[in-house]
Amino acid sequence: MYTYPFSAIVGQEEMKLALILNAILPAIGGVLIRGEKGTAKSTAVRALAAVLPELAVVSDCPFSCPPDQPEAMCSTCRKRLDQGETLQVSHRRMRVVDLPINSSEDRVVGTLDIEHALREGQRRFEPGVLADANRGILYVDEVNLLDDYVVDVLLDAAAMGVNIVEREGVSFSHPARFMLVGTMNPEEGDLRPQLTDRFGLCVEIRSIHNVQQRVEIVELREHFEADPQAFLAEYFTAEQDLSSRITRAAQLQKQVIVPHEVAELIALINIELDIDGHRGDIVMRRAAQTYAAYLGLERVTPEHVYTIAPMALAHRLKRFPLQQSSRTVSDALNAVKKKLAYSE
Repeated sequence: MYTYPFSAIVGQEEMKLALILNAILPAIGGVLIRGEKGTAKSTAVRALAAVLPELAVVSDCPFSCPPDQPEAMCSTCRKRLDQGETLQVSHRRMRVVDLPINSSEDRVVGTLDIEHALREGQRRFEPGVLADANRGILYVDEVNLLDDYVVDVLLDAAAMGVNIVEREGVSFSHPARFMLVGTMNPEEGDLRPQLTDRFGLCVEIRSIHNVQQRVEIVELREHFEADPQAFLAEYFTAEQDLSSRITRAAQLQKQVIVPHEVAELIALINIELDIDGHRGDIVMRRAAQTYAAYLGLERVTPEHVYTIAPMALAHRLKRFPLQQSSRTVSDALNAVKKKLAYSE
């Protein structure tokens, strides 16, 4: 089965950037994509996975542990390594794991066989979706229709990088480091603000209304379906370049400097918008560093902050009942720019 190339997706630039930033640094906290159906959400996610570098995994590990990173391994792989066992290694593409809307908690986190534990004194764990998604992308379509508790579990695991299952005094944990992508149509109901805030970035997408772009979308899709191999060959260089940029950015990201004045700018913007807590500040800093690294730069500038601010803060704005209008991130950015210009 052929995957449509990421580089051939027309428009939706903010969504594509948010996905790329999370691919470089999953610690940003995932992406919530709000918008209409048929706007390339799932296409973009699967296309991004196809362009990312292959993973080296322990062949027989249900958690796809990295063979050269003991600190990121499950307890079983670490124990085997400590005992001097040679772990069999294979290479594969990053997975996109879909979470069905009707998934139960056990299907998500996995299950512990309590009877076996009590009878044999050994824990037997049946992996769930979070195990499959480790070191991959967890794609949740219509996340607003999931049970709130299941969403909470997903967000907790994404934040901690670990899935902990406890049943009747027996517990088991395994690595659960994944890039979380949730999509939703606000017309079908919204997420509670407490859950929306837990996503690192959020983007609003709509159907494209530019005539030329709409024509281009249809024509490109027709060419892809008519001859996928030829179409992929046409975009091969662009896909390779994107893959290389993401790999370089992941290596450079830790070295990117955030000047003190830029750190103050991030704080000013959050204060101007009266954002609760400090999650907005943390996400903005990480996203700005990652964006600078993606551009091949070693220093964050105010322009980087202004670029990522809407996707980092728009879903954190306070909204009150019967409120006719709310202040936008753009309003706050303009106000901060005026204050800074006046102080100079």
